Order: sequence, then C-alpha cells, then structure tokens
Amino acid sequence: MSGRGATFKEVFAVREFRVLFGSFALMIVGDAVKMLALSVLVYAQTGSPGLSAAAYMVGWLPYILGGLFLLSLADRLPARGLMVAGEVVRVAVCLALAYGGLPVWAMLALVLLTGLFSPVFGAARNAMLPDVLPGDAFVLARSLMGVTSAAAQIAGLSLGGAFLAATGPEGALGVTAVLAAVAAVVLRLGLPQRPARNVTSAVRSERGAGAVRSTVRVNGLLVRDRRVRGLLLASWLPPACLAGAEAMIVPYLGGQGRAGAVLAVAAVGMAAGEFAVGRFAGPGLRERLSLPLAVLLGLPWLGFLAGPGAGWAAALAALATAGLAYQLGLQRRSLEAVPEGVRGQAYGLLSAGLMTGQAVGAALVGALGETFGPRVAIAAAGATGIAAALALIPVFRSGREEPGEAPTGDATQGVTEAGAEAVADGASGPAH
Repeated sequence: MSGRGATFKEVFAVREFRVLFGSFALMIVGDAVKMLALSVLVYAQTGSPGLSAAAYMVGWLPYILGGLFLLSLADRLPARGLMVAGEVVRVAVCLALAYGGLPVWAMLALVLLTGLFSPVFGAARNAMLPDVLPGDAFVLARSLMGVTSAAAQIAGLSLGGAFLAATGPEGALGVTAVLAAVAAVVLRLGLPQRPARNVTSAVRSERGAGAVRSTVRVNGLLVRDRRVRGLLLASWLPPACLAGAEAMIVPYLGGQGRAGAVLAVAAVGMAAGEFAVGRFAGPGLRERLSLPLAVLLGLPWLGFLAGPGAGWAAALAALATAGLAYQLGLQRRSLEAVPEGVRGQAYGLLSAGLMTGQAVGAALVGALGETFGPRVAIAAAGATGIAAALALIPVFRSGREEPGEAPTGDATQGVTEAGAEAVADGASGPAH
C-alpha cells in the first residue's frame, strides 16, 4: 500500500466509530459476565459439572447454524436496526434467565435459539466499519476491536466474579441486561440511519425461506472463489490450532488456578501484538508481516516439550498469541475481495468459520491430549499451526497490489457471481 497510514487518533476522531467501539466493548463484557453467571446458575440448580460446562459453551454453538443459514440478513436489513435488536434480545434473554424461574433445559434452549442470530448482529457491525472508516483507517479499527475484545473479556470475567460474589448469578445477569440496554441506547442515538445494502431486501426478506436460500447460495459462491477461499482459510486455520493449544493449558498445569493466570497473560499478549502492529507498522509492512506472524502463532508452543513451569508457560503463550496480529495484514485484501452488497455476509462467514474452527481445534487437540498427554498435544497443536501457515504461503504472498489496483485473471470471478446471485435474491450492492 502506498501513502501514509492512518493513526489511532484519526480513527477515534470519527464519532460513528466511537459509538461502534463503545457498544462492542459493552457487548463483550456483558457476554463474558452472562455466560459465567449462567454456568454458575446451572451448577447451583443441578450440581452437575458437565451441565455447568455445557452452559458456559452453549453461547458459542449457534454460530455454526446462524452462520450457515441466516447471514444474508446482515445485508438485507439496516445495520443500526439489527444491532439495536441484538442488544434488546440480549436484555430479554438475561432477564428471563435471571428472574423467569426457568428449568435448566429451558434456559439452555433459550440461549441456543436466540444465539442463532448473534452472527447476524456481529456481521452488521463488522460490515459497517469500512463504511465509516475507509482505507487504512478500517484496518486500524479492526486492530482496536481486537485489542478491545481481549481486554473486555478479561474485564468481563473479573467483573463477573465480583458480581457473582456480591449479588449471585441472578444479580450478575441483571447487570448484563443493564449493559445491553445501555449499548442499545448508545447505538440508537449515536448512529445515523443507513439503508440496507439493497433496498429491495426488505421485501425479499419477508419470505421465510428467502434469507436461508440466499445465505446458503452466497456462502457457497464465496467459498468456491479461489481468492476468497484462500483468505478465509488463512483466517481460520492458524487460530484453530492456537485454540487447541490453549485448551490444554488447564490439564497441563494439573487443573490448578495457575492456568487462569496463564490464559490471562495470553490475552494480554494478543492485545499487545494487535496494538503494536496496528500502531507502529505501516500498511505495507503489516501485509509483509502476515506470514511470519502466522508462523509465530504456532512456534512458541513447541517449547512445551521441555515441560515449562507456569511462568515460562505464560511467556510462551503470550508470545504465541501476539502472532494473532497477522490477521491485520489480511484485512484490506479481505475487504476488497467481496462485493459491497454481500459484505455483511462475508464478514459473518469469516466469524462463524473462526468460531467453528476454534471449537473443532480444541476438540481434536483435547482428544490427542487424552492419548499422549497435554504436553505433547500442545506441541502438536503448535507444529500443526506452523504447517498450516507455511501451506498458505501463496495466499499470504499474493494480492499485494496497491489499493484500487484490480486483480488480474479469474481471481474475482466467484465473488462477482456471488454479487450477481445476491441481486437475484434482493441482497446485492455495487462491487467494492
């Protein structure tokens, strides 16, 4: 990329970004408190560690189904309305869980069903970022969102523990409802109304099967496009291996409380990496760093073969998670690879695949740990992450043309077809 890169000061000067940023932080904190409180509430009612663990994870499962079948709604409906609706749903769910007197099966079903739309709400937010922050400012905004996500998760878990101790799970869920209500007001008053990416989508979306059919079709076209598929795999595979390694930290340390400290330090490493690359690396350097940082994501985990103690384990974990900043080098190309009319769905597919891949990675490495032990499983996850990054070298090194320079050949043929298909289903817009 040519020219001067944007600065964090310039990004924060945009009022709409400040609104999106603040509501995003409230959402992350609230979700962390909610899932922790729900887990405690279920355990208090059942005394079952298994159900308690299931309650903590149940909020992530709907991303798979929502990502497969509902994402076109992110482009069919106005983004502000979707985001406000997401917060209102969050308020209703938290109040029902806290004070509805629901049995455990009903609580889990409620979280699952309402969670199906979470990928849609998140996709609307991510798709709006390049509307308010074009060019390199968008990449820095994504960097700030990554830093915020890590910090807000830590804050949410800390606040969740404090609220649980002071008010019990019901009070903690009530606090989460208040946070969601504040976020809804901030979004409603702070963002201007923008039309849906296609004005005909409001009519089309009234057909119950229309959104599902469009989501499945456009997802398929996006995945079949060579350029988009490569960028998706580069965004999905290394973090899946990272999630597998992190899932083994607790059994590696013998289930002791030190594991929480190691994972907290890992979150700090992620935030530090995102901030450093976003703040100090120019646009071109960020793209050149994407491959070595992706390799860094797996490399430190090999050190677990030496059996490090908690201190060294934390240092290795923080060094590895700093490599997550590699994704900043893919942001511009990901934005340019899809038509604007399906941008929301493309970002939703990216997030849904990321969540699914992390769950699968944790499960596979967990199974490996059952057979060979946590130390070997962590190292194997790191080695697999390195191999995945090296296998994706053509993706990391391709497409470094200057902004606005059109790719040659058939690189964008599939996404052009995706845009055309979206037109037929009432979800298209001009190519970005």
